[in-house]
Amino acid sequence: MSDELPPLREVVARFDLAPKKALGQNFLFDLNLTRRIARAAGPLEHAAIVEIGPGPGGLTRALLEEGARRVVAIERDSRCLAALAEVSAHYPGRLEVVEGDALDLDLQALSVRLGADGPVRVCANLPYNISTVLLTNWLEADVWPPAWDRLVLMFQREVAERIVATPAQRADYGRLSVLCGWRTQARILFDVSPAAFTPPPKVTSSVVELRPREKPLDCDKRALLAIVQAAFGQRRKMLRQSLKGVAPQGDAEALLRAAGVEPTRRAEELDVAGFVQLARVAAVDRS
Repeated sequence: MSDELPPLREVVARFDLAPKKALGQNFLFDLNLTRRIARAAGPLEHAAIVEIGPGPGGLTRALLEEGARRVVAIERDSRCLAALAEVSAHYPGRLEVVEGDALDLDLQALSVRLGADGPVRVCANLPYNISTVLLTNWLEADVWPPAWDRLVLMFQREVAERIVATPAQRADYGRLSVLCGWRTQARILFDVSPAAFTPPPKVTSSVVELRPREKPLDCDKRALLAIVQAAFGQRRKMLRQSLKGVAPQGDAEALLRAAGVEPTRRAEELDVAGFVQLARVAAVDRS
């Protein structure tokens, strides 16, 4: 079905949907761009899509027009519900709108519910003010691999660079990089100019694809997260100093040497495999 709905700008004006800074809202009106994002999550013919923060429904329309089997849109702003109801009526039975905070979303449970008839993906222009927290919550899940098979998400460019960074990009490499590199294969698909948004943000945005690794390097998740947090929490210090608070018996040097890591190295010099090995040794020493 072709998109015969009213232009988005008309919808925004009719429902008085001025973007709210407090909600991190930046609306996309460019149909070519929303379709490009939707296609990045494809093929969509048998897929169910979870969208976070649809706003007036620009990307929502594109996902449905490109053939998504079903879209579940999580929207906190009640002002947008009437506009989304029009989209739902235009695509009967294919759009479910859930009013609520995405931070309270159980993505695994929702993905299991939607996944009986095909793959489940998350595709969203995430609100900037919660984008990193959302991604971290999803990647720290107890169940892995998850029920979703892909994330296609828009972030500020600087966040996107942190997601895909390795020790070769020391300035960007950090806790988020290790978490994403450990559990997913991540890549930046394309950039989006500030001019594409209303209101235009002060920074360039990037669309990022993250595919879950079926078998991430094996280690104790809690030990890994604690070590990575400590290491990058004092990233200018050598690991023998920054890891004292999380090493068994506080002996960071012993932990590092047992893992085959030079104690004088700093966090940004250690790759994902190195952090995993530290977590393995730490978990064994505590058992």
